[in-house]
Amino acid sequence: MDSRDDIREFLTSRRAKITPEQAKLPAYGGNRRVAGLRREEVAMLAGVSVDYYTKLERGNFGSVSEGVLEALVRALHLDAAEREHLFHLANATATIRPGGHRGASHQVRQAVQRVVDGLADAPAFVRNNRRDLLASNALGRALYSPIYEGTPPGQPVNTLRFLFFDPNARAFFRDWNTAAADVVANLRTEVGRDPHDRLLQELIGDLLARSTEFSTLWASHDVRYHDSGFKCLHHPEFGDLDLTFETMDLPADPGQALIVYGSEPGSATEASLRLLASWAATAAVETPADAT
Repeated sequence: MDSRDDIREFLTSRRAKITPEQAKLPAYGGNRRVAGLRREEVAMLAGVSVDYYTKLERGNFGSVSEGVLEALVRALHLDAAEREHLFHLANATATIRPGGHRGASHQVRQAVQRVVDGLADAPAFVRNNRRDLLASNALGRALYSPIYEGTPPGQPVNTLRFLFFDPNARAFFRDWNTAAADVVANLRTEVGRDPHDRLLQELIGDLLARSTEFSTLWASHDVRYHDSGFKCLHHPEFGDLDLTFETMDLPADPGQALIVYGSEPGSATEASLRLLASWAATAAVETPADAT
């Protein structure tokens, strides 16, 4: 993917989302030929010339200053995730890039695995920037059993591939549309952080080639954080589960994050998780005998 194309499409899509009223500009009456703001209106709001903004929107960032980027953030009403994405796109096109880049790690350290296993009462996972599930505890694996069971042998367990390629995903994720939109928008932030990650680019290329739903969401250029919130799942054995989740980056392991699920005290989901934990423990005891 060309960073200049990403810049052009991102700025164009954000410009299209802002109305003159939202920008506190007069509507000037008549029919507008573009959705949202015109280039000259963004340039005026950002305090730059129309020619310079046009150059920026074409992806020619060059040595654009931080002050100009912040002016674009204000003019386009970008939120925190969109601001970070814009700065990452600008950095990706810089003539001189800082050295010492640490690529994403795809191995889970034993110390991290011990932390995951120690969270016996909560489903927990370690995932990388490609949304491969690198590690889980017993309860996490039981919770995500449709994803694990639907993954062909020898392939990484990947939530994106399950979401867009596996027909069971629409039953497992009760609000599939929201889940899909959130993960794609969050994946945009990952690409901005590391646009040269070959494995990440290969995954996106495969998703674009095989899923029209992914392609449509990807073309929107929406970006957002997805660090905490709610998951509405339907487990094939234990029914509907309404879960909270928290995501914590692992600074010592670039690209990895720990995800922990929870439930409201006294809720039906809390009771279901206890049953799921018992089910997972029983399965763990029976598996060695079954395998012999």
